[in-house]
Amino acid sequence: MRKLRYFVAVAEELHFGRAAERLHIAQPVLSRQIRSLEDDLGVEVFDRDRRGTLLTPAGRQLLEDAVPLLASAQALIRRVKAAAQDTPTLTIGFMPGITVTPATSAFTARHPGVNVRLLRTSWEDQVEVLLDGRADIGVVRLPIDQRGLQVRPLFQEPRVVMLPAGHRLADRAAVTVRDLASEHLLQDPDAVPEWRDVALELRGKRRPEVPAIHQVEEKLELVASGAGICVLPLSTATFYTRPDVVPLPVEGLGPNEVALAWVATRRSSLIRDFAEAAAETLGRPRTDEQLPAH
Repeated sequence: MRKLRYFVAVAEELHFGRAAERLHIAQPVLSRQIRSLEDDLGVEVFDRDRRGTLLTPAGRQLLEDAVPLLASAQALIRRVKAAAQDTPTLTIGFMPGITVTPATSAFTARHPGVNVRLLRTSWEDQVEVLLDGRADIGVVRLPIDQRGLQVRPLFQEPRVVMLPAGHRLADRAAVTVRDLASEHLLQDPDAVPEWRDVALELRGKRRPEVPAIHQVEEKLELVASGAGICVLPLSTATFYTRPDVVPLPVEGLGPNEVALAWVATRRSSLIRDFAEAAAETLGRPRTDEQLPAH
């Protein structure tokens, strides 16, 4: 496992020096460990020449398999340690804007002796926390990579566009997707395929670089500064209200789907019971959510 972790670091950096710094080990030690791994496997996983470090076909296959294997190993360690505790624990991941209190209350009423923990997730790690064992079950926003997961739909909710308060469209009651064609989107275009189909910045090489954004608060700071727009689920938009950002309904924009997800091989009765509690309390269309006035 240690050799695999070292391999993944080099494969992601494609540079032994940067990988060694990331792992906090000396570069010669890292090189020896990779050579040892190649000896164990009987194949070379990297091409090393003056042009740099590249993955071989065998290395690309190893990277594809090593990442989930390392996550599973980490999950195993966490579950074994949790099983050794006197009080059983259920950790629930949830995305910003989603209120899970009704589900946790219903669950704890049935299982008063279980320690329920909550873990706030993001678009980048809502699946990762399930695979590496940080969370037992997650309330996720689709789409996600569903490989190795059991997914149970809960509900759909509208998505809205977030504009700076002084934007040319900010005084509208609603906009269309085509109204947004000339805007800069501060997220992956694949996350908003309706916008992608009409976006002017995607024609040719006109799209400005999008900075790495990990939190909703970061997105809204950029929107407020006039750096671009973003599309959020309605519940997230209503949770993160601020005077310098305006949420607007968008005609022609599909809803966001919210679902439960957990590792398909898990057979925990606590996961099953929480899924039932969530389906009973969260699995209804949201009809009471309103956009803040602007």
